[in-house]
Amino acid sequence: MTPTNAVSGPGDSPIDRTRVLANWVVERSYVDLSEADVGQLEILVLDHLACVLRGSYLPWSRALIDWARTYDGSGEAILIGTDLRTSALIAGFVNATAAHGLEYDDTHDASLSHPGAAVVATGLAVGTEVGATGRQVLQAIAAGYEVTARVGRATGPSVLERGFHPTALFGGFGAATTAAMLHGLDATGLCDTWGLLLSMAGGSMQFSQDPRGTVVKRLHGGYAAQHGILAAQLAARGLAGPAQALDGLYGLARLFGSDDRQTDWLVPKLGDRLAINQISLKPYPCCRLFHSTIDALRDILGELPCDVHKVASISVGGPRVLPLQHMMRRPASAMAAQYSLPFCLGVAVIRGPCGEDSFEEARLADPDVLAIADRVQCVADEVMERAFPEHFGTWVEVQFTDGTSVRRDRLDSLGTPAYPMSRGDVLRKFRRLADACPIEIDDHTVDVAVAALRHDGPVARLTRLFSQEKLGSTMPS
Repeated sequence: MTPTNAVSGPGDSPIDRTRVLANWVVERSYVDLSEADVGQLEILVLDHLACVLRGSYLPWSRALIDWARTYDGSGEAILIGTDLRTSALIAGFVNATAAHGLEYDDTHDASLSHPGAAVVATGLAVGTEVGATGRQVLQAIAAGYEVTARVGRATGPSVLERGFHPTALFGGFGAATTAAMLHGLDATGLCDTWGLLLSMAGGSMQFSQDPRGTVVKRLHGGYAAQHGILAAQLAARGLAGPAQALDGLYGLARLFGSDDRQTDWLVPKLGDRLAINQISLKPYPCCRLFHSTIDALRDILGELPCDVHKVASISVGGPRVLPLQHMMRRPASAMAAQYSLPFCLGVAVIRGPCGEDSFEEARLADPDVLAIADRVQCVADEVMERAFPEHFGTWVEVQFTDGTSVRRDRLDSLGTPAYPMSRGDVLRKFRRLADACPIEIDDHTVDVAVAALRHDGPVARLTRLFSQEKLGSTMPS
């Protein structure tokens, strides 16, 4: 007789896809990664470190760091940019929150999630705690990205419109996978980890409707890391989680997905491209949905910023979620501003799109930015909707004050696999973000330390570079 927990729903077979994926994850090793895969992992780690370093000085991260001081000395994991040493559970939470705090962290477009914040933070924190080698950490991070991507695609893109935040929802499974690998769990232990995590999974999009209460979105990367680390720690101590956490009758895909769920994504196939090679990096510190819009605007206007008096109106067409969740014209917080299409286009026209300081609360009332924001309209476009979420495409039409208009369509933006950022681009991003921090840290030294991971050096050698104590500076009050 078929067990009831093996039935995923109408049209689904009773195959235990959760177990199939767990077996695949634990059977892989570092030697299965190609030279290009390892190079890509290094780029992802560098990008993460740039984001978490700069993010550690933001107000919400500072509040968490103050909270974490209670736990100083509880472990060896480093809170980036501080002299604090805590358990991986605390460090993962704080560092992943910092990484997700700038809207600069990487994206897996098809799952609508930001894997790196939770997965890389978990790899570095747990890797330091258990004394893992660089290769072990790189392999565990690759596995975390893979699971984040697969559970996201299996559950389906409708989670966003239904009000669930994919980074919080899917990122925890990626972080749990990374932590479980570093704790040496087998396939049964990994399934237990996912089963335990399932009862912690969540993440509401209500922040997108509130101009003030948006800091919780920053915490979603941290929640994912903390819950993933906790689930792996509990499974490592023998606590069992329910089977088929991903595809069971009350598993992730059925609970949070709808008719667009595709649980076959949980079963890897020969020739599948690894998720680490499907990641989009961010050249602009705002919602990923806007990046093709900014690139199209650049195609039309040339170099940004430009003369505000030239632009009469800006019309945008994109996926349905764009007009549904991103048209707040008077954001009252940095997060709301980075999630506002009108405001972000105003920033791009007036100041250029690359400066994270453009979203500081003191600048939210800039009359020139708001004047452009009031000229932005957005509609759902069926062509872009059909391409979404594999492509975050949009079209932009600018009506000029002289009566002329120009339209450009962009299916893929800078930073996507179609138009990737190079290692040099990421190092320049690192330098720009590090220069905004009250510390001295050399991007070349960090690059060398990241490259040393492939030679099996201890991960703690890398994370110590980001210790405020080693940098000889003090955390600003």
